[in-house]
Amino acid sequence: MDSAEYERKIAHRFAAFDQDGNGYIDRADFNAAAARLLTEFGTTARCDKGQALYTGAEAFWQGMAGIADVDGDQRVTREEFVGGAVKRLRDSPERFAEIARPFLRAAIAVADSENQGGRASVASVERALRVLGAGAGIAGIAAQSLDTDRDGLIAESDVVSALAVYFTVIEPDAQ
Repeated sequence: MDSAEYERKIAHRFAAFDQDGNGYIDRADFNAAAARLLTEFGTTARCDKGQALYTGAEAFWQGMAGIADVDGDQRVTREEFVGGAVKRLRDSPERFAEIARPFLRAAIAVADSENQGGRASVASVERALRVLGAGAGIAGIAAQSLDTDRDGLIAESDVVSALAVYFTVIEPDAQ
């Protein structure tokens, strides 16, 4: 991968977290993502699923801040993301997956409107991805790819491992 491709991928992954587009990732971005998911699926913040999603969002934020917020200002800049998060993700994608797991588990539960026992339909995951900022085409392709056994349902384990792979960005080739 050349440097330009690497930078493009990093910028795209950073933007996925920077939900409000203000140039840094903070707790508000994670809370905004949770609020949008709850609204999309008609789930209240005070119910068990809503509380789990906000708790998961906070855990995800704390994990992200712990690996990337170098200066301790409770914000992760693009530079901190590239320097801290991406390197650590590359070194230990499993650790990142575990940081994300509570949020992803709760997001799948919110999207599980058909009560499939903690698994959400491909269509529901596609909706969730669009709400989180993915374009319609990308969301559809991504949701289909998460249904690894082609049963029409997506489990937490599928989402966690895919997220780790997606955010593991290989360094650019030496020029």
